[in-house]
Amino acid sequence: MVSRESRVFGKRAQKHIIIVASGDKVRHMTFQPWMAALSICFVSVFSIGYLAATSYLVLRDDLIGGTMARQARMQHEYEDRIAALRAQVDRVTSRQLLDQQIVEDKVEKLLEQQMALTSRHGKLGTLLDRAEESGIAQDEDQEVTAPQAHDKRADASGGIKAIERLMGIGGRQTQQPMALAYAPQSASKGQETISDRADRLFSKVTLSLKDIEQDQKHRIQSLTAGASQATDAIVNIVARTGIKVVDDEPQTAAASTVEDEAAVGGPFVEPETAEAFDNSLVALDTALARLEHVRNQARKLPFNNPSPASDVTSRFGNRLDPFLGRLALHAGIDFRAPSGTRIVAPAPGTVITAGKNGGYGNMVEIDHGNGITTRYAHLLTILVNVGDTISTGEAIGRSGSTGRSTGPHLHYEVRLNGEAVDPMRFLNAGIRLSRYIN
Repeated sequence: MVSRESRVFGKRAQKHIIIVASGDKVRHMTFQPWMAALSICFVSVFSIGYLAATSYLVLRDDLIGGTMARQARMQHEYEDRIAALRAQVDRVTSRQLLDQQIVEDKVEKLLEQQMALTSRHGKLGTLLDRAEESGIAQDEDQEVTAPQAHDKRADASGGIKAIERLMGIGGRQTQQPMALAYAPQSASKGQETISDRADRLFSKVTLSLKDIEQDQKHRIQSLTAGASQATDAIVNIVARTGIKVVDDEPQTAAASTVEDEAAVGGPFVEPETAEAFDNSLVALDTALARLEHVRNQARKLPFNNPSPASDVTSRFGNRLDPFLGRLALHAGIDFRAPSGTRIVAPAPGTVITAGKNGGYGNMVEIDHGNGITTRYAHLLTILVNVGDTISTGEAIGRSGSTGRSTGPHLHYEVRLNGEAVDPMRFLNAGIRLSRYIN
């Protein structure tokens, strides 16, 4: 095929024609340049895709391994961070548990102190009642009455309330100025941590319980000293009458609990040492028991007046005999008592004489024990019989003028081991003993 020539550029470029023959049919297709470019692009893209796919297939394991490694690193970093946070939470939880354990231990100790104080007050209650019945008085500057002791017990209950407030189960705490045994380290910085606050509150409650304990000890010591002083005073007053009071310390209730009547012997070993508070309770119990023992002995002695409303007209000792007019011993004292005046027993005892007895006229004689007897002479009427047990203040007769008498009166004698002693010593001692016995 002949192509036309280009007049301007010379010969015209030949086009590429593709001829396809199939039998009698012949087909041809003109191959344009753009088709070549498109084919080349397609082939290039295909080649590149093929090469990329081949490279991916070849390098896939490495890529997947790298990706997995990167993901593993990220996972490990995430797990490490979680572990660090978990460890931090564990440390905080452990610290909280430790703080809680410390607080619980302190609360348990405070509760033990509270229970100890309550138990002590229970032990002390009986002794306080006994001391109150004994009428032991203290100086005003040292006086702590039993109701105040009950108030102190209420303060101990307040310690429990403080503990409850500290644990967050009570009401708002009332602040009270008190010197603390603990000074928080953060106080200088103007800050107070929860631990510091807990220690401060525990210190306050502990000091409060200590104050209550000291008050109880001071109360016991004061009562013990008062009981001992009263006992010594009674013994000294009675001793001036010529009578010795047995003031040996009786066995206390605390000691009697360990008594074994079946014990027959064995080596002597010192008893176990009790706590100071228990020792002080034993000392107070012993002092009160000794005081009661001495009081009971003193109450059995004739220290009361057999005719309280009558005056003494004649004292004990030598005097002129009203019948003979010469010096004679007056073995008792005379009370001016109109006929029929009620005569009472000055102490408990047993009637050993009740009837006429020579110059005594109608006489009653009472045995008070310890070698002490009393006589009541010139009675108009006798109201008791021999062998009767008489109590203090019981009527034994009525005054008169029987026997060797010049007029109605009461002749009163006190005899110690059969010998007459001055009854005024007993009456005066009774006046001084009234503050310790009655």
